[in-house]
Amino acid sequence: MPEQNIARCWFNGRLVNPAEPQISVYDHGLLYGDGVFEGIRFYHRRAFRLQAHLERLQHSARAIALAMPYATDALAAAVDEVIAASPLDDGYLRLVVTRGAGSLGIDPRSCAQGNAFIVADRIGFTSAAQRQAGLSVIVAAIRRLPTDGLDPRVKSLNYLNHVLARMEATRAGADEALLLNAQGRITEGSGDNVFVVRRGELLTPPGIDGALEGITRGVVLELAASLGLPAREASLAPYELYTADECFLTGTAAELLPVREIDGRALDICPGPVTQAIESAFSALIARECGEPAETAA
Repeated sequence: MPEQNIARCWFNGRLVNPAEPQISVYDHGLLYGDGVFEGIRFYHRRAFRLQAHLERLQHSARAIALAMPYATDALAAAVDEVIAASPLDDGYLRLVVTRGAGSLGIDPRSCAQGNAFIVADRIGFTSAAQRQAGLSVIVAAIRRLPTDGLDPRVKSLNYLNHVLARMEATRAGADEALLLNAQGRITEGSGDNVFVVRRGELLTPPGIDGALEGITRGVVLELAASLGLPAREASLAPYELYTADECFLTGTAAELLPVREIDGRALDICPGPVTQAIESAFSALIARECGEPAETAA
């Protein structure tokens, strides 16, 4: 359940209590997962890489022929409004756009107007102890949806295969699950992208294999270039993970998470030097783009 004392919500143009908005039971976002979303971090009361998130939201909506009920500038202003109303200095935003209410049946032509809402809250992806020790990861039996069925660049409201993969990890006593595509290549985690270091090179699966083009993933590739670290997209099998020098996960909710073992196979070092260098550069980037905490900025 959300923490009602800290959660803030913007719904169709106005700030409301998170318990107040009412979505129709005929909303196709609820009935069929017909909608798109973005997860956005804010630090020191400033959204991180907001324009990149809003651009991806627009692209996701266009890809599924969903008419956005609000322009990008209006959504950016709404994000600022929610952050300003929140008591949190650092937190997480979930921006959701649904197809809207319509007739029963999957034909969306009866949906006259979409709904949009933004929730500001904390998100507990992992504990501090897990971050320090590194994550235990499994390769899930559940597969990623094929790219010729649903393009992974669309952040739709249907995350069922990712939910099932995360449940599989929990049953196995692991912290996270990685999903394969139909060809047995690594795509991504249940809520994050994956990077490995092999022979001094930083590798991450390409979108064509089924990986979301994550905002944080893109930031890591930028930071690697700035640090002079060889980095590229590459198709990866589980073998490349089992024999990696380092492995870490990235995502808006996850930020950067080192991995200590994959399918019971321990990595030699966690976190490794490349992971630590990227994490340090990531923290410095946040400070540059979002400012320092109030007590250290003076």
